[in-house]
Amino acid sequence: MPYLPGLDGMRALAVVAVMIFHANHDWLSAGFLGVEVFFVISGYLITLLLIAEHERAGFISLRAFWGRRFRRLLPALYLTLVLVVGYCALFYRDPLGKLRGDVVGALFYVSNWYQIWTGQGYAALADFVPLRHLWSLAVEEQFYLIWPLVMVVLLRRGRDRLPQIGLWLIGISLAITIGTAAYFHGGFYATAADSPSAYVEVFGRAVEKNNLLYLGTISRSSGILLGAGFAMLWRPLAINRGPLRDKGRKLDIWAVIGLVGLAALMVNYELFDSFTGTYFSLLFRGGFLLTGLCTLAVIAAVTHSGSLVGRFLGNKVLNWIGTRSYGLYLFHWPIYQIIRKQAGIALTVPKFVMAIAITVVVAEASYRFVETPVRKREFFGWFTRGGTQLMVGLGVAGLVVGYAGVSLATSDVKCTSTIECNSQIADQSTTPTIDPSGSTAVTLPPDPTAITASTLPGATLPGVTTVTVPGESTTTAIPTTTIPTKTVIADLAIGESVMQGAFHRLTDNGVTVDAQEAVQAKGIIDTIQRDLAKYTITNAVIIQSGTNGTVSQADYDQMANLLAGIPHVYFMTVKAPKSWIDGNNAIIKNLPLTHSNVQIIDWANRATEIEAHLSESDGRVHLTDGTAARFYANLILSAVGLPTIPDPVTTTG
Repeated sequence: MPYLPGLDGMRALAVVAVMIFHANHDWLSAGFLGVEVFFVISGYLITLLLIAEHERAGFISLRAFWGRRFRRLLPALYLTLVLVVGYCALFYRDPLGKLRGDVVGALFYVSNWYQIWTGQGYAALADFVPLRHLWSLAVEEQFYLIWPLVMVVLLRRGRDRLPQIGLWLIGISLAITIGTAAYFHGGFYATAADSPSAYVEVFGRAVEKNNLLYLGTISRSSGILLGAGFAMLWRPLAINRGPLRDKGRKLDIWAVIGLVGLAALMVNYELFDSFTGTYFSLLFRGGFLLTGLCTLAVIAAVTHSGSLVGRFLGNKVLNWIGTRSYGLYLFHWPIYQIIRKQAGIALTVPKFVMAIAITVVVAEASYRFVETPVRKREFFGWFTRGGTQLMVGLGVAGLVVGYAGVSLATSDVKCTSTIECNSQIADQSTTPTIDPSGSTAVTLPPDPTAITASTLPGATLPGVTTVTVPGESTTTAIPTTTIPTKTVIADLAIGESVMQGAFHRLTDNGVTVDAQEAVQAKGIIDTIQRDLAKYTITNAVIIQSGTNGTVSQADYDQMANLLAGIPHVYFMTVKAPKSWIDGNNAIIKNLPLTHSNVQIIDWANRATEIEAHLSESDGRVHLTDGTAARFYANLILSAVGLPTIPDPVTTTG
């Protein structure tokens, strides 16, 4: 099989699109479709290589194939993990407790399933997530593990049947596309309790369907199978020897159509609908398929020796980027995260240029000094030629790796997403306080005669507790059992995805946060009830509800009534280019007239002071940088009487 430089050119365009999208969604709203281009190319190229090996040797050596894949993929991946964990261990230790699961998932190429299980949305805001992008590499590696086994079985039936099998594979890809469209949950949805149709239960845990579709191996295999099927129908050497050998110019036309189609999709599609705030439905209802078909049109041309598009995409610049596309993809996202400290914050042009410069240097170093030597089995030869300097460098690197590993292993485990954090909080229980005399304080229910061991679930009591029932001359001995206890907190913030953007700013400064994406009024009410059962709140509760849809007077009153026993309750006004916003804000502003403990934080009005720092793609709704998150958090911190976060530009010392 000949080397096809045009495919490296396609990889270059795909990785550049992804890198632009990850830097700032406003620059290229669907640049993430570059990942789908990678999937199609991988399916095509790997299948082509396996067919070529079978023709050449008469069999497929699984050991040799997997050995080549591991030498190609693992060194740069492990280098990425070492650099990320090492950086966190040395300079930014707080996220270490969240990274352990991501690192384990990456080591075993199951990052996509780990993220599905923990509820990590691909574009969720407010978290330092330097390894989130590894989900796509997990999908590809799972394909590399399984597909050779499938090809061994298929090729035993004879290579002459490959065209028919290729059509079947394309048909399976179409079937997966149809199934994805049918399974996709459109419109608003909140928690599993509020919107059960948007979730599926897996081993007792509610998993978001749309997140499963976006990250899942089966649903995302449609592009891979499309490329694999095309490889059985379009083999470069056979095409260039057959009747299509003179059709290079016609294929160029199709390639131009494919490139224009990819550009149109990347410019006009988006990951989340700017109006509804939910996953963009057209993606799951044919968008990925259109991306795959456009990619096939370009592949058909670049693999033809007479194509001008193939020569253009195979130029030296794109070829350099394409051959390093794996490293560029691996390193760019952690570097972005280190610069901005939080997902969802758009990079400015100067920061983007700086990030790209660092990424190119690191990717080139990885390609030249790690990936290529390992792939060519020359890496260990350096030990005999490197001398003292190399030994010292390896020793220092070993110390860093050891320190990073110990730091990761001993860090406190932390939840990794809003869904997981909420689940963890729901499962938490604390032991009851025992006073110095050794007796345990027990709160009696309204009907003392109803006290039994079974009515006191929770933390284990030592020994036997004696309870004196008011108005009775006798005492009741309750055998060792458990009682419910609450966590005491001062301030609690409950809200939507806007509040998620300030999650760390608030939690790091003493405010407990329970915020969810796309949550509606009923979800907020359920959250209040759940949190009141978990927490004893001594100071204030902050509520923000109404960005995602109309909230009735009765809903807002119910929220306020549930919080009637809290000393201070703050309702935040909402801001979005939606028809229901003015009506919601009018109700919010009148709540203090009927609820004595309610006050207003006028986010809708104050947000105009930082308009430029809010997300442009959704009409200036979400917090997209540190300035916006700090400003939002300070409104809450100031209201509840906590110290505000200083501006890092003006802070000295």
